[in-house]
Amino acid sequence: MIYLDYQATTPVAPEVAAGMRPWIEEKFANPHSPSKWGREAAAAIEVARGQVEKTLGLGGGHFAFTSGATEALNWALKGVFETAKRRKLVTVATEHAAVLDTAEWLEGKGIEVVRLQVGADGRIDRDMAEAAIDDNTALVAAMLVNNEIGVIQPIAELARLAHGAGALMLCDAVQGFGRLAIPDGPDLVAVSGHKIHGPKGVGGLWMRSGCEPEPLLHGGGQEQGLRSGTLSPALCVGMGEAAQLASERRDADAVHVEKLYELALTTLGQNWNINGSVAHRYRGNLNLRRDGLDGARLISDMRNIAFSLGSACASGSGRPSHVLRAIGLSDQQARSSIRLGFGRYTGEEELASACRRINETANAQARLPA
Repeated sequence: MIYLDYQATTPVAPEVAAGMRPWIEEKFANPHSPSKWGREAAAAIEVARGQVEKTLGLGGGHFAFTSGATEALNWALKGVFETAKRRKLVTVATEHAAVLDTAEWLEGKGIEVVRLQVGADGRIDRDMAEAAIDDNTALVAAMLVNNEIGVIQPIAELARLAHGAGALMLCDAVQGFGRLAIPDGPDLVAVSGHKIHGPKGVGGLWMRSGCEPEPLLHGGGQEQGLRSGTLSPALCVGMGEAAQLASERRDADAVHVEKLYELALTTLGQNWNINGSVAHRYRGNLNLRRDGLDGARLISDMRNIAFSLGSACASGSGRPSHVLRAIGLSDQQARSSIRLGFGRYTGEEELASACRRINETANAQARLPA
C-alpha cells in the first residue's frame, strides 16, 4: 500500500515505538502513585512535557496532556466561556468539526458565534475579522493549517486583533505543530500526537499563564489540577519523543515535502486544479480537483493507495466538504476533489507511481459513457 493520507494520521516513527515500549511492558506503574515506580513514570511524563513545550516554542505558559486535540479544543472553548463575562466567540467557517460543533453547542447555551467567511483562497479577510472582533468577544478561535486544504491562516494577526479588543486567542495547531513555527500570540494552542508520527489517544493544550480555562473533566485533578484522569506514561512519552523528532527534523522534513509537492504536481499534469491558496499553504497537503471526476469512485478504484476526499472525521457523512463549499466550490466540484497527504516517510518513487496510477484511473473514468 502507498500511504498518502498524512492529514488523517501519520505513521508512528520507529524511535517513538521504541521509546514507548518499556512503558507498555515492564514500566506500567500509575504515574500519580507515590511509589518509586510511580515517581519514575511521573518523571518520564515531565520529560515528555518539556519536549512538547520546546517544540511548541512558546514562552510564558505551560502544557497539559489530554486524550487528543478534540478534548483540548472542547476544553479551551467551553472552559473559557464557563467564567467569561463576555458572550461572543469569533471563529472561521472552515474550522475542524471539533471547533464548529462545539461552537454550535455554545450557541445553545446563549453564546453569540460569528463564523468568519473565507475567500476563494481559503483565507480570512482581515477587515471582516476586525469588524467582528469587538468588546463583547471573549475568544477568537482559528486553525493554523487547515486539515482539508492545507491553507495557512494569519494567526499572529488574528491574535493581535483579539488582544486589541481584550479577547483571548485559541489556535488549533494540529496540522502545523512540528512542521511550521507556531506564531507568537495565541493564549491557547491545541495539538495532537498522531499527526506528528506519535501515538493516537494523546494530545494537549498549551496555556499562557493566567489564561487557563476552567476544567472540562472533574475528578482527581491529576494534570496540574486542571484536567482529571490517569495519564498514560506510554502515550505521553510517545508524544514527547515525536515532538522532539519533529523539532530536530523540521528543516529536513520541509525540504523533503517541498520535493514531493513539486513531484506530485509535475506527475499529475495540467488537468488538476489546486483548491485553496498556493502561496499560503503547507506543502504536504495537496487538495486537488478535476472537472467531472467522481472522487469517491476514484478512491474505491485505487484500493492499494490510501488518500481521501477531505477530513477523516466527516468522510462517511456523504455531504460535500464544508471547507470546499466555503471557498466557493459547487457540490459537484467538491465531489470532484481529492486530498493527497505526504511527509517524512513518503518515498519519491512511490509518490510518482501513485500519481501516475491516479491519473490513469481518472482518465479511464473520464472515458466512461455518461
